[in-house]
Amino acid sequence: MQVDFGGFASASSARLHSSAFQLCRDWHLAQDLTQTTLAKLFLSWERAVDSDNLTAYAQKVLLRVYLDHRRRRSSTEAVPGVLREPSYSVSPELRMTLLDALARLPGRDRAIVMLRYFADHSVEEVAQELGVPITVVKSQTRRSLIKLRHMLSGERPTLFA
Repeated sequence: MQVDFGGFASASSARLHSSAFQLCRDWHLAQDLTQTTLAKLFLSWERAVDSDNLTAYAQKVLLRVYLDHRRRRSSTEAVPGVLREPSYSVSPELRMTLLDALARLPGRDRAIVMLRYFADHSVEEVAQELGVPITVVKSQTRRSLIKLRHMLSGERPTLFA
């Protein structure tokens, strides 16, 4: 069955945008990342549509677009003072607290946590998407979760306890 790009883009753009926001924490940058991802998908649509899981393929492209943006970002780029996020029906205070803690993790660690727990990818899928060994994903996930737990509880992290 051949999927058309317009239908896929309409069906998946909201989820891609949400994933992009969770990675970068900037609503407008998330829009740009989503558009860049869709443009890249459009340009390689014949290859993309042949993948086993088109949604996972799109998430992988989004992750690469985000990581490319992080690598190229100027050190003089201004950080926005106020982040705007859509309203959520389940505990928005808890969600914002968690997003603040996630923002304090290094970029690759945040990407690993987001892919594992927000995008529900397996360890193997995350390793493949980031181009790192499975052991790196496992150890960084463990360390990142310890850091998050301590950031949220206000305690000092002990990584090797």
